[in-house]
Amino acid sequence: GDQKAYSEIYKLYSKAMFNVCYRITRNQEIAEDVLQEAFVNAFQHIESYQWKASFGAWLKKIVVNKAISHLRKQQIEFSELNDRMDLSNEIDDFDEGEINMKVEIVREAILKLPNGFRVVFSLYLLEGYDHKEIAEILGVSESTSKTQYNRAKKKLREILKEEVYYE
Repeated sequence: GDQKAYSEIYKLYSKAMFNVCYRITRNQEIAEDVLQEAFVNAFQHIESYQWKASFGAWLKKIVVNKAISHLRKQQIEFSELNDRMDLSNEIDDFDEGEINMKVEIVREAILKLPNGFRVVFSLYLLEGYDHKEIAEILGVSESTSKTQYNRAKKKLREILKEEVYYE
């Protein structure tokens, strides 16, 4: 209940958590709103923090869940695939070594991904969640998470090619 402590926590974590919100929502105003909701929620439930993980990890989970909830409210639909589908047919030939470009260009290309692809891609590659955790967060199967990730990589490569970012 210490307002000064809350202010310090906000200063310490807000920029990183905003970046998480923005990568998921793809909209600055929405990301700001989601961030505020997440901090209010975290502060209201701070007694539930159990020190099992770092405070930042606990807060990040709240932020990710709030951002995902916001997307769900916007009727984001994830294409559910048959769990028996053979994922070996997915091409995973994204060769990072052949691409030489600035980080900002890649960030902009990621923001152009369709919502479902971008969310899974961001959670897996940028936020470090595994496919099982992503499946739980999004309420989809683990194979859907893997497929969405593979398709996101393929689509990202297409976006970068279209924009002539290959050297």
